[in-house]
Amino acid sequence: MSNFSRQIRLSPSLLKRLKQRLAAPVLPPTRSFTTTEGHRPTIVHKRSIDILHDPWFNKGTAFSMTERDRLDLRGLLPPNVVSPDQQIERFMVDLKRLAVNARDGPSDPYALAKWRILNRLHDRNETMYYKVLIANIEEYAPIVYTPTVGLVCQNYSGLFRRPRGMYFSAADRGEMMSMVYNWPADQVDMIVVTDGSRILGLGDLGVQGIGIAIGKLDLYVAAAGINPQRVLPVMIDVGTNNEKLLEDPLYLGLQEHRLDGEEYISVVDEFMEAVFTRWPHVIVQFEDFQSKWAFKLLQRYRNTYRMFNDDVQGTAGVAIAGLLGAVRAQGRPMIDFPKQKIVVAGAGSAGIGVLNAARKTMSRMIGNNEPAYDSARSQFWLVDAKGLITEERESIDPDALPFARNVKEAGRQGLREGATLVDVVQQVKPDVLLGLSAVGGLFSKEVLEALKSSTSTRPAIFAMSNPTKNAECTPEEAFSVVGDNIIFASGSPFKDVDLGNGHIGHCNQGNNMYLFPGIGLGTLLSGARVISDGMLQAAAECLAAYMTEEEVLHGIIYPSISSIRDITKEIATAVIKEAIVEDLAEGYREMDARELRKLNQDEISIYVQNNMWSPEYPTLVYKKD
Repeated sequence: MSNFSRQIRLSPSLLKRLKQRLAAPVLPPTRSFTTTEGHRPTIVHKRSIDILHDPWFNKGTAFSMTERDRLDLRGLLPPNVVSPDQQIERFMVDLKRLAVNARDGPSDPYALAKWRILNRLHDRNETMYYKVLIANIEEYAPIVYTPTVGLVCQNYSGLFRRPRGMYFSAADRGEMMSMVYNWPADQVDMIVVTDGSRILGLGDLGVQGIGIAIGKLDLYVAAAGINPQRVLPVMIDVGTNNEKLLEDPLYLGLQEHRLDGEEYISVVDEFMEAVFTRWPHVIVQFEDFQSKWAFKLLQRYRNTYRMFNDDVQGTAGVAIAGLLGAVRAQGRPMIDFPKQKIVVAGAGSAGIGVLNAARKTMSRMIGNNEPAYDSARSQFWLVDAKGLITEERESIDPDALPFARNVKEAGRQGLREGATLVDVVQQVKPDVLLGLSAVGGLFSKEVLEALKSSTSTRPAIFAMSNPTKNAECTPEEAFSVVGDNIIFASGSPFKDVDLGNGHIGHCNQGNNMYLFPGIGLGTLLSGARVISDGMLQAAAECLAAYMTEEEVLHGIIYPSISSIRDITKEIATAVIKEAIVEDLAEGYREMDARELRKLNQDEISIYVQNNMWSPEYPTLVYKKD
């Protein structure tokens, strides 16, 4: 043994430090985008003009002089090196110029112009784009997501400038397995896919629906810290039944009617097999598929692939969180949820998804058995465009059948098959009126007047349809007709209502963005094989419990969007915990399942935090291919 080795082995001070280190609690090693990747140089295989044209690596005027020399950029940029904060300040001038004359709220006439400016930034500098979005998430989420994204999708063929995402069409049958290798990223963590058949409440927008997938993934990056180089928006173009698009010479999609039946399923099957073959651990979120296919595809894939349907499961989770919050706002414990009488307007994928999730939540609270399931079922009254759905309905949708009211039971309440929404609300006197109909103004003055007969001391109105013009009612209408002492939530953002005398009528935005980023992040970091009902339930209950008692008693049942990264971290933690309990977790990168199971809640939260990407410019080093 050398003298040096002996000195180290015998050093009292070193022994003392080693003992202190061994006595301290040690977390298992994690992969940290913010600490590990943020400080490790990034190897790039391009330089000069090519780097400036690559939004993933472009820093614009923030390139240091050392990097300019290293990457052959000297002379290609103005000589003054500016900080990222100075870059953002300069960029914000454009948006602030628009904001001078813009009206606040969902009717902002400059929303599309703001989207264009943000999109141009996204095209040239992704790091700066996400830095701006995260810092101003409450202001810009309505621009990159609902409601403005609906307007973007309607006009996407005309707005299209730079390709973003991938397009798989009916014309690509037999080629998808090779097509997935055209995407440059070797690792993809999150895919959002749509077939454009039911974009928000706007209907069939065909290939233009990819705008919703792009917007959702922007929120995955901003809220959940998914690395933007590992996300992929996808459009499955199987045609369109929108006659206007079929005749539009500028339309960018297939100008033929939609595939149906087995032909349609075979295209989606091929897509799923292709993406999971190249990226076995990817998570696929289905978005805005028409009701006809939403449930069928969910049931077809959910036990085989890591996937979920945000319209069915995400909407349901956000609604459940709001419903549980409404119970708390009535001054009652959440365990009283099974006693709530709920009228649901809308029997599409979102409405049925909420009903299924609410019934499961109620039954678990009652006893999680068949009698409990039947008892929970009796708390719902489902109304569609033809009125109250009873077992007497001809050609009833199989997904709606479990919620069809018994004819005799309905009769005892003075109701019949096809009873109007006004009649149902008048007779049932519900605690909650829940709208997922995509019919703007459905909660008319007559419907709201009928709700005044509710047996609840504080009835709740959920006008959840998007975009804004499809909301079943506005908060002003709800508070002015039903009264000050209500709970109000909507799917799109509205301003709070001034009730006078210093009182505020809170407009809660029950938006899916509270849940889907945390569900995706928690699934990714747990390595769960599938996304279970229990994981979704854990996410919803975590969101419901996020608000303080004081907040819910003031009618605030959803948190501020400005806290979305913290909310997402908490929800992801809850999802990981549930995945561990259900023995679904298989680990993520260096954190294997065995080590993951050893973590307590605080350690899981730290693990989540350390794996959330943050928009910081990396040090770039050129290496020739």
